Amino acid sequence: MRYYDDVINKDLINRYKIRKVEQIKSLSRYYLTNVSNLITFTSLEKHLNVSSDTVEKFSEYLENAYMLFLLRRFSYKVREQDKSPKKVYSIDTGLANTVGFRFSEDLGRLAENIVFLELKRKALSNPNFEIFYWKNEYHKEVDFVIKDGVKVTQLIQVCFNISEERTKRREIGALIKAMNEFELKEGIVLTEEFEAEEEIEGKRIVFLPLWEWLIT
Repeated sequence: MRYYDDVINKDLINRYKIRKVEQIKSLSRYYLTNVSNLITFTSLEKHLNVSSDTVEKFSEYLENAYMLFLLRRFSYKVREQDKSPKKVYSIDTGLANTVGFRFSEDLGRLAENIVFLELKRKALSNPNFEIFYWKNEYHKEVDFVIKDGVKVTQLIQVCFNISEERTKRREIGALIKAMNEFELKEGIVLTEEFEAEEEIEGKRIVFLPLWEWLIT
């Protein structure tokens, strides 16, 4: 909590001369409670009783302070990227657990946050490496789209608990839709322990434990 308090008070409130102190604190707690979830600035304006422009400005402050990241939806049109909902990730999963009010442990969303942080680390050494999420008009969603230069090179789905057949079908179905769109032959599903390879609709799906992916 000391780190969190220092960032809020020194890096944000004092630096930007913020008057709406409770609102930016509430916003930061909301984000840290909702890691790996989609958010929109307009949906938060009523929650915080401030304008969506203020929510956007405060969100930018939180990103600049490296407390969190907002991931954009993949689109070839920058305007669509800007207008679409963002996915929120914490700089530190421990911070998200400490500050965010969680009533039950959500390993799946924390695992997704860990994957995002590892992808951000990889991006540091490659200026052409970009990260997005993907969602189509039918609400099929893939957690991470990796773009290297002008080409999408990899799709990653995080599904920590793959034991339920319905969940597995949903996650793979979305992955295959995205693979078809980007003309990719292989997609990755990161799990807790499950490891396998399957060929579905002519596509290679690689199931890999998260810990193994992190060390490769």
